[in-house]
Amino acid sequence: MLQSTATAIPPQTPDTKLTFEEYSVYQGDPDLLYELEKGKPIPIPSPTILHERICEFLVYKFQRYLTAEQIPLVTKTNLGVRTEEASSRIPDVVVCTQDLWETIARRSGSGILDLEETPRLIIEVVSEDRRRDYVIKRAEYEQAGVPEYWIADAKKNKRRVRAFALMEGEEGYVQRDYEEGETIVSVQFPNLVLSVEEILNPPLVDELIRGEQSQLQQLQEELSEERQRTERLAAKLRELNLDPDTL
Repeated sequence: MLQSTATAIPPQTPDTKLTFEEYSVYQGDPDLLYELEKGKPIPIPSPTILHERICEFLVYKFQRYLTAEQIPLVTKTNLGVRTEEASSRIPDVVVCTQDLWETIARRSGSGILDLEETPRLIIEVVSEDRRRDYVIKRAEYEQAGVPEYWIADAKKNKRRVRAFALMEGEEGYVQRDYEEGETIVSVQFPNLVLSVEEILNPPLVDELIRGEQSQLQQLQEELSEERQRTERLAAKLRELNLDPDTL
């Protein structure tokens, strides 16, 4: 949850209960993010390096995909999603409309999508509390009408991406597990090409960006060389009293 400059709620105790409105301006330990679960503020454990790499890679891939497909959606981290009257989560990755993002950006307090502001996709990377991702959050996202929910699990004896989707004619989420060697089939983003191997063993985004810049520079050099060849040919034609623009 993004910290606010609003008046702080008293420090958390084992019996602390907050309304959603209180949670939206709640300031506990400044080094921690908090989710709200049935009115109770729950600190989120610090992510591992692999956890962070997976999230960065997913954001990178979705941003490139959405741009290429000209889809007016945004991909964000640390964006809250209210799931119940007194529950709110901070998914690892959230894909929502640009309009929704700009709307909450103008609000005071924490950046949280409210109950009627449903994202298109939520992704959670499994941490130590596996039950919270697989059971509790799954039920909350389904109840909130989130159309697609992925769980990326890099645990050694699991290593899969479990995808849930709301399908026409079905009651509740339809589940499918994708193992290493498989490519995920997204209901919301059918043209997205993303493998389980890429997600669980992500390359450094910095290297991917450097590779893009190198390819762009090479393309620019090739275009410059082609332009110079064209200009030399045009000059030779003029020496022969031929107009290159009419040939």
